[in-house]
Amino acid sequence: MTVRGDVLTDKENAGAALLDAFKDVKGLDPVPIGSYRGFEMSLTLEDFGKKYFLTLKGAMSHRVELGKDARGNLARIDNVLSNIENRKQITQEHLDSLYAQVETAKAELGKPFPQEQEYREKSARLAELNAELNIDDKTPMEALAEPESAIAKKPRQSILAKLKAPLPPPAKNEKTKEREVR
Repeated sequence: MTVRGDVLTDKENAGAALLDAFKDVKGLDPVPIGSYRGFEMSLTLEDFGKKYFLTLKGAMSHRVELGKDARGNLARIDNVLSNIENRKQITQEHLDSLYAQVETAKAELGKPFPQEQEYREKSARLAELNAELNIDDKTPMEALAEPESAIAKKPRQSILAKLKAPLPPPAKNEKTKEREVR
């Protein structure tokens, strides 16, 4: 393992160097700290300054949450690296499954809708019933019962035009007449 330019072969020293590299990390920006088994290593501080994550970058990135134990951190890193083959196999199986689903969907596209005849019959019957019940064409009584349709047909006046229009002269009522007489 190489940490901050120092090549470390002892697990205790490598773990201690990783813990010492925590001091350089201030936030979410990755701080490159070295390399391990051909992977470039960088540290980030996440979860509001509570958790350190090591990112191992090769063809893909692999993240490891680090703790305060030097040997435990190395074990976590080794576990993630040894699990790469298993993750690769799971991902390949998932990809194969997706390809199979695409092929099944393509085959289904060419097939006719099985209930299409029944759908046509029921749609025709529904159209007949609508015509008999006169649902689509409203009677004059129903048209009168819907005030929003009547409002929608009337042109609306602009509020701005109303605000710009001069005020009408005030109507004289009996109180104003009494004031004028006095």
